[in-house]
Amino acid sequence: MINIEKVDTTSKKQVNEFVEFPFKVYEGVKEWVPPILADIKMMLNSQKHPFYEHSDAEFYVARDANGEMLGRIALLENKPSNKYHNKKVACFYLFESLDDQAIANKLFETGFDWAHKRGLNQVMGPKGLSSFDGYGFLVEGFEHRQMMTMMNYNLPNYPKFVENLGFTKVVDWVSCYANIPNFVLPEKVKRVAERVEEQGKFKVIKFKNKAELKKWAWRIGQAYNKSFVNNWEYYPLTDNEIKFVLDNIMVVAVPDLLKIITYKDEVVGFLLAFPDISEALQKYKGRLSPMALYSYLHELKTTKWLSFNGIGILPELHGMGGNALMFSEIFKTANAYNFVDSELTQIAETATEMRKDLENLGVKPYKNHRIYGKDI
Repeated sequence: MINIEKVDTTSKKQVNEFVEFPFKVYEGVKEWVPPILADIKMMLNSQKHPFYEHSDAEFYVARDANGEMLGRIALLENKPSNKYHNKKVACFYLFESLDDQAIANKLFETGFDWAHKRGLNQVMGPKGLSSFDGYGFLVEGFEHRQMMTMMNYNLPNYPKFVENLGFTKVVDWVSCYANIPNFVLPEKVKRVAERVEEQGKFKVIKFKNKAELKKWAWRIGQAYNKSFVNNWEYYPLTDNEIKFVLDNIMVVAVPDLLKIITYKDEVVGFLLAFPDISEALQKYKGRLSPMALYSYLHELKTTKWLSFNGIGILPELHGMGGNALMFSEIFKTANAYNFVDSELTQIAETATEMRKDLENLGVKPYKNHRIYGKDI
C-alpha cells in the first residue's frame, strides 16, 4: 500500500526528511550533485522565500505501510506567471521516487487533484520557485556530472514515469560544452565585437571586488528582469524576488567573472559565470558546516570547471553587435583563468537567437532537459 502525506513545513523533522530523501535515491550515482540543503529548506519556508508573497506551494511524500518514505513532490501555483501568460497551470518540482511507476502515479494523482481544486487545467514541470532553480527532467546527457545546484539531475526512468501518465514535451533546454584551451572564437564574431567596442555605444563593465559588484547589483537584477521578456519562462519578478536571486548569486560570485554590458550608459546585458563547486558539494553532501564552507571556498579557487549560468541582452538590441561583444567577453573570461571545461547552462529552444549564435560559435550541445506538461 502507498500512502500520500502532506508535509507539515513547520515540522523540522518532516522538512529534513523531505530534503534528505534524494540521498537514498542517488546512492552510488557519481553524476548527481546534492544541492545546498539549506536552499531546499528555504523553498519550504513560506515565511522567508519571496515566492510565497504572491503564490502557493505544498509538499507531499509517499510512504509504504510501515511509514518508509518512497517518494516526494512539490506542487506550485505561480500566480503572476499564470496571469502574464493567461494560463491556469500548476507546476511540479522536487520530484523524486524509488524505481516504481506506482509511486510516481500516486504522487502525480495527488498533483492532479491539487490542481483541480484550484481551478487549474494543466500540470507542468519540473519548474521551481525561482529563475535559478533549474528546469526540466534530464533526457540526454546522464553520463555527465550535474553542474552545481542550478540544474537538475535525475535518473533515466523519471521521464518515462511522466510519459506513462500522459505527459508530453512542452519545451527543451540545451546545455553546451566547450573545452576552453581548444576553443577558438570565430573571426567574424571577434571583428564585430571589436567594431562595436570602438564605436563606444556598447561598453563592458568589469568588477574588481564584491563591493563594486554590490553597487551595480540592483541594476543587474533589473536588466535580468527585462532581458528574458521574449523567453518561454518569463514573468516579471518582484523586487524581493530579484533581491533573493542577487543575494544567492553573491554567495558564490567571483567578481572578475561577472560582467555587464551597457548601451548609452544603461545596463542592457550581463554575463554571469561561476566556478563549479560540484566536487565539494558531493564531498560534504550539501551541508554548511565550517569545514564544508572552507571546502566550498577552496573549490571556487581551484576548480577547472566554469559555468555560464546567466547570459542575456535586451531583445530590442539583438542584431546590433551586443551579442558578439557578449560572446567575446565569454571567451576572454574563460581564458583569463586556469579553467579547462565550461558549460553554457540551459538555453531554451524558444530562445532562437541565442541558440543560433551558439551554433555559429561551434560549442557542443551535450545535455538536454525537458519540461513536460499534461492537460487535466
